Amino acid sequence: MNKDRSNQTAIESIPLPPYLVLPLTQHSGEPAVPVIQVGQKVRRGQLIAKTGVGRSANLHSPANGEISFIGLAACPNDSGLLEMCIGICTDEEGEIFEEEFVDDVSLSEEEMRERIGMAGIVGLGGAGFPTKDKLTRNPVKYLIINGAECEPYITCDDVLMRERAPKIIEGIHILARLLQAEKILFAIEDNKPEAIAAIALACEETDIELVVIPTKYPSGAQKQLVQNLLGIEVPSGTHSTKLGIVMYNVATCLAVERAIAHSEPLVTRIVTVTGDAVQRPGNYEVHIGTPIEYLLQCAGVHPDRLRRVIMGGPIMGIAINQLSAPVTKLTNCLIASGPQELDEDLRARECIRCGDCADACPAQLLPQQLYWHIKTEQYDKAQSYHLSDCIECGACAYVCPSHIPLVQHYRHGKSYLALREAEKQKADQAKQRYEAREARLTQEKLEKELRHKRAAEARLATAQQAELTAIPNLITAEPALTPVSIPHTDNVDDRPVMEQHNDRLAEVLAAAKRAKMKKAASENGESQ
Repeated sequence: MNKDRSNQTAIESIPLPPYLVLPLTQHSGEPAVPVIQVGQKVRRGQLIAKTGVGRSANLHSPANGEISFIGLAACPNDSGLLEMCIGICTDEEGEIFEEEFVDDVSLSEEEMRERIGMAGIVGLGGAGFPTKDKLTRNPVKYLIINGAECEPYITCDDVLMRERAPKIIEGIHILARLLQAEKILFAIEDNKPEAIAAIALACEETDIELVVIPTKYPSGAQKQLVQNLLGIEVPSGTHSTKLGIVMYNVATCLAVERAIAHSEPLVTRIVTVTGDAVQRPGNYEVHIGTPIEYLLQCAGVHPDRLRRVIMGGPIMGIAINQLSAPVTKLTNCLIASGPQELDEDLRARECIRCGDCADACPAQLLPQQLYWHIKTEQYDKAQSYHLSDCIECGACAYVCPSHIPLVQHYRHGKSYLALREAEKQKADQAKQRYEAREARLTQEKLEKELRHKRAAEARLATAQQAELTAIPNLITAEPALTPVSIPHTDNVDDRPVMEQHNDRLAEVLAAAKRAKMKKAASENGESQ
């Protein structure tokens, strides 16, 4: 549907814009961490932000230039919130910066994994999952290449398969080697005859099986495609990788080939630009970070006809409120709609309980129940209806006669649950840190008390030893002292030895003192 507008011409490159804006989050997971400073000169392909903690992806400069800012800027998201970005004032496109990328096709599997991770490649079909994180070290049963591209208007993968099929096949072989895949399936919808012919020719004398599937939305969704190809239903709450099935988009395969064979990080991507307000609809190779308004100008947009801009398809896409927002790694399509092209009456009406949403749901959920529970903030109940299994395909909202923005409600519910889970994890971590600190302080207190006790015992032992040493000296110095006889008793003293010793020592010292005083008194009498 509406694909013939943009798939009739070859891929075209647009000029380098005067500035680029690169969000630190262009993938599923945690934002990347900048490794450059404002005012620093950078070259094309240079690492400017490294992977953050957990699931993340590297970010590279798409051109030569100077870092103009690191801060908040407009981004293509459905919330309208600003995000952390890196701005670059560009000088020229330049050659690929090869400090981190050394051109060498004779790489070990471990070196290939490192190079793919360094290249910052993510799933270019829309999910944005870091490619390196899907390269499991356990052999997989099926490697599925997704060339379905089922949503209306979007043709970037179609044209890519027509023009660069051999390179895509090379990327598939690299992934198959790293995953030790038992079987490789390449799925294409039957509305792409030219792409089917190009891929079939490139797959000759290979172990890749080309499978042509019927054109039916959303056949390109992961769980639906797995079921169509293999007859396997991925259980609720389970990812296909748990079943030994890994899936990649065709554009991702090409990016892998570029990283391994040409030492090139992900700095450009193919974007479909289409819609009634565009004079030259087509597929353009765009630098990551290019402002959307600049790309639309290059495609010849008619400002007087432009009503709104949708990033993605008309069903799953999101409206772009600020055209200064940049193209990201996840931008596969821009629809510049003209008058009456897309339904402009977006006023939601009351649900009439027709059940069309449930009939249209490919995940066999109950969209109406999910909607009511989220609307009334009963998020746990929505989760009990398998909210996490919603693939956000938009089929329910598309058929809704009341124009209820169902997908937006589901995204809100998922975001709330994810935020609550993140806060719970932070609270658990804070509790663990507090308990660990209390245990550490208690242990330090006990160790300190033990050290003081041992020091006191050592001082007492030293003093007692000194006193024992002083007794013979007293006796030697005073030979006239009357010997002290300790009366013998038959009673057995069962007190501790040290206590008995201390009492005897005290008696000896007292006797010695009395003898000394007696001697001194006698000397005083003689002198008188």
